[in-house]
Order: sequence, then C-alpha cells, then structure tokens
Amino acid sequence: MNQMLQDPQVETSQQTQMPPPVPQDPPPAIEHPRFAKPQRVAFVQACWHHDVVEEARIAFLKEAEARHLNHVDVFEVPGSFEIPLHAQILAKTRRYTAIVAAGLVVDGGIYRHEFVADTVIKALMDVQLRTEVPVFSAVLTPQQFHETEVHYDFFRRHFAIKGVEVAEACANTLHGLERLRGQVAAGIVG
Repeated sequence: MNQMLQDPQVETSQQTQMPPPVPQDPPPAIEHPRFAKPQRVAFVQACWHHDVVEEARIAFLKEAEARHLNHVDVFEVPGSFEIPLHAQILAKTRRYTAIVAAGLVVDGGIYRHEFVADTVIKALMDVQLRTEVPVFSAVLTPQQFHETEVHYDFFRRHFAIKGVEVAEACANTLHGLERLRGQVAAGIVG
C-alpha cells in the first residue's frame, strides 16, 4: 500500500493561511401578504395524545400570526372522531373563514385507526363542501405508533412541522378564495 507522508509543518501553515469564515446574516424575514378583510380561524384539537397534538397547535399559531391570521379560536374535543361535528357546527355559524383540525389517530380501542382516520377526513371534506368554509386537516395516522419516548419525540416534531404546513395551506387558500370571490363579485369570473 502506498502512503504519502506530508510534513506536519506544511499542513499547519496551509491551514493558518485560510481566511476566517465570514459570518452570514440571518435570512431576511419573509413578509407575507395581508388580507383585504380580517380572517377568523377555528382550530379544533383532539385531546387524545394531547402532548403530541398540541405541537401542531403551537406551530400553527406562530405561523398563522406571521401570515396575518391573528384571530384564531381554539376548541378541544375528546378525540379525532368528534372533530367533524364540531367543525360543521362552527362552519354553520359563519363566524369562521376557515377551520383547522388536528388529531393523532393510533391503533387501539374498538375501531381500527385507518377507519377512524378515513371517516374523519371524509367527514371534514363533506363539511367543507356543504358549507363552503375551507377545512384543513392535520389529523394524522401513523402506520406504527408505540408509546415509547422515541415515538413521542418523533411525532411531536412531526406535528410541529404539520402545524406550520397547515397554517401555510390555510393562509394561501384564504388568499386564493379572497381573490376568487372578488373576481366573481366584479363579474370577471362566473
């Protein structure tokens, strides 16, 4: 085996001749567009695995504020199965321009978790289509969930990411609907 030996003094002198790294400025804060009219959002959160699901709420509230969604009312329900009824009642009040649902559906109990998750998602879509109030879902169903600290940590981080994503989707959809409704009112569309 061939090995090249390098003089340690040469190596050290080459390292000291490198200029120090230039500190980089933090990226500029993104200025999100403002709404023409105030928006009020309902955030409906399931209490099962509350410590995991609340990470979505915390992240959602922070990102929503950055996106000028400053009026968010939080509602808690026992589990994900109860979210659609609450979403429907809230949508029918016409007080909210959007509804966000968050829950963690895990295997256990008398229902299979896939059934519960599918039922909840379908019901939320039905609420949205019946009321024309957009409904967003951060109701998640992991393939494997074990009540270990490793899984809890993973899903806490995952729900924080989903909270940001659902806030972005909510804001973008509300902006799009605001433009569309303005175009319909102006006779441009429709």
